[in-house]
Amino acid sequence: MAAERVSSLMKHLSPNNPLATITSKNPDDIVITLAIRTPLCKAKKGGFKDTSLEYLMYAILKATRERMGFSSDLVEDICMGNVSDGKAAYKARAASLAAGFPNTAGASSINRFCSSGLKATADIAHAIASGSIEVGIAAGAESMTAGGDAVDKPFDEAILSLSQEARDCMEQMGWTSENVARDFGLTRETLDAYAAESFRRAEAAQKAGWFDDEIVPITTKVKDANGELQTVTLTKDEGIRPGTTAEGLGKIRAAFPQWGPMTTGGNASQVTDGASAVVLMKRTKAIQLGLPVLAKYVGSTVAGLAPRVMGIGPTVAIPKLLKQHGLSLADCDVIEVNEAFATMAVYTRDFLKLDWLKMNPRGGAIALGHPLGATGTRQIATGLSECRRAKKKVLLTSMCIGTGMGMAGLFVNEA
Repeated sequence: MAAERVSSLMKHLSPNNPLATITSKNPDDIVITLAIRTPLCKAKKGGFKDTSLEYLMYAILKATRERMGFSSDLVEDICMGNVSDGKAAYKARAASLAAGFPNTAGASSINRFCSSGLKATADIAHAIASGSIEVGIAAGAESMTAGGDAVDKPFDEAILSLSQEARDCMEQMGWTSENVARDFGLTRETLDAYAAESFRRAEAAQKAGWFDDEIVPITTKVKDANGELQTVTLTKDEGIRPGTTAEGLGKIRAAFPQWGPMTTGGNASQVTDGASAVVLMKRTKAIQLGLPVLAKYVGSTVAGLAPRVMGIGPTVAIPKLLKQHGLSLADCDVIEVNEAFATMAVYTRDFLKLDWLKMNPRGGAIALGHPLGATGTRQIATGLSECRRAKKKVLLTSMCIGTGMGMAGLFVNEA
């Protein structure tokens, strides 16, 4: 055993070791100096049900400006992930100005469905790496109270007639979940057991206060039973259901019986309102500003697959990203996989042979919720918080993407 530990240590210290490469500290590294999120609230009936998308954007950007530790004049661009609002770009710009960022800082929105927050992070990181900007903010915000991501009318038949996969892009997410269950022989019992564990972990993490350093309190207004607006300050995730069991979940009826019996409101991600943000710059800039470095952004990638089984996107994105950096899953300490559905989470875990102890140790979207455009940055905030708590180094994040894609991101904790 001692010899194995020595061998492992020597391998880690080897200059040709990929793990040593990504954990090394270099002046041009892209680093994260702040990663925060709002509480995640139940859409249509939770704390943000009467809060507009632009206010969610404003709230997370204001919290970011107040905590980032340097003048907002230095921020050159803000990229906001959002899926369901076609006017998100207008709202992101207005929210950034209202939050106290100068008009010299640009703002945009981006939509790659559930990976939008990670895509925003990648785009800001790449802009910094290329010298286009020095300091940027990647964020995500979603009011699923106001809207979702369903296709409201068929696409042009001239397009759909040319490709079955083009037609499959119109399949609703619940439909694709049932496809995954059917194609890969998943059982309802397995899915409910997975979901129950997600709830158990999230409940334990909340009771232990593990989320406290990633969540910023948000003051907003919510209508009471009489329709009167009341000012409230929200501090905790609302979707966690204490005492959830697989047996209890097994009694919930199918959510999409027209497509299959496996996916339910208990073993799928919750419909949620929320926002999150990360601040990025080069290591040299962070040192110049005297800022603590939370983490290093190593890289990210996207990969495609058949739209009808879009949920298994992480099974193509994760191997691609690890191969790019010469790493294996054994090198990753914390793995955040978005639980869009238990179907895709179970298949991803089993197909990639993920260590379930490393995967979503605080629970995932089944218990916490999935505000579409915010999840990518939310995973970063949660994953890095867990790395700090557990004194771990390498964070891997991933999610499936509607229409048949997966994305993955790689980070190194330095806090």
